[in-house]
Amino acid sequence: MKLSHLIVSVAFAAVGVQANAVNITGAGATFPQPVYSKWAGAYQKATGNQVNYQGIGSSGGIKQIQAKTVDFGATDAPMSPAELNASGLIQFPTVIGGVVPVVNIAGVKPGQLKLSGPVLADIYMGKITTWNDARIQALNPGVALPSAKITTVNRSDGSGTTHVFTTYLSQVSSDWKSKVGADKTVKWPNAAASVGGKGNEGVSSNVQRVANSIGYVEYAYAKQNRLAYTQLQNRAGKFVMPDNTTFAAASNIDWAKYPGFAVTITNMPAANAWPISAATFILVPRAGGAKAKEVLKFFDWSFNNGDAMATSLDYVPLPAATKAAVRKEWTKVK
Repeated sequence: MKLSHLIVSVAFAAVGVQANAVNITGAGATFPQPVYSKWAGAYQKATGNQVNYQGIGSSGGIKQIQAKTVDFGATDAPMSPAELNASGLIQFPTVIGGVVPVVNIAGVKPGQLKLSGPVLADIYMGKITTWNDARIQALNPGVALPSAKITTVNRSDGSGTTHVFTTYLSQVSSDWKSKVGADKTVKWPNAAASVGGKGNEGVSSNVQRVANSIGYVEYAYAKQNRLAYTQLQNRAGKFVMPDNTTFAAASNIDWAKYPGFAVTITNMPAANAWPISAATFILVPRAGGAKAKEVLKFFDWSFNNGDAMATSLDYVPLPAATKAAVRKEWTKVK
């Protein structure tokens, strides 16, 4: 009789755990979607709580958190302190990554092609139209490049990845800065020879599909889809590969001194820095109540347990000092 009572008690306890599980929702940037998905799966196994995240682009994430249709938003284009105050939000970084140019050129392997910032800008401006252009060949002696026309692939949705990419192009090309600029959406100058794709997935897919194309994606997507990413010449004049080391070199700054952590890390001066490095950010309502606190519990758990998972997907975890500054920012949530 006592054994049966024990079995019933255990059964009710199990039901109670399931019934008390918390479900939180987020939406936004596709740049960090691989790591957020991995963290969410591990978090659910550890706690029973569920995190549902939709990669809809940074613009969509900002709009949804402002409309309070999700519990947290995500963006690769940081909101300014004034914008955060107007929307009643806090903002904090989660991981560091890199945006990488990817190409589909027969015979060209990942990391083989070298580009400079000005050459990349002129490709997207439509000033350089074929792969055997003299300026590209000068950077790549010994690499067989075709006379084929270049198709540029860009994001068709409001995108933090686009914001990062166009911020970099604005820093290395005065022509790009004056005629196109930097934003989550821009009027692409080479429309007749370009293809749009939704999300990092859409750009990856189009580069794979279209011969002699070039696009820009978060590094994890390039690796997962086995795309031929390029080397880039950085601000120090060195050609570097995209990887955890070069992303980390670009992010070696004092994040705490920037209100709302609102800083971009493209075109940084460090000798080994990847020039299109970026942080990705979370947005949470200051007056978000219990749900906002659950969002912070998820990211606290991820900061404590998710660094190896982030590294396995080629993101750079935040250093301990930055995590401490982020946790201090969390105290503003009520």
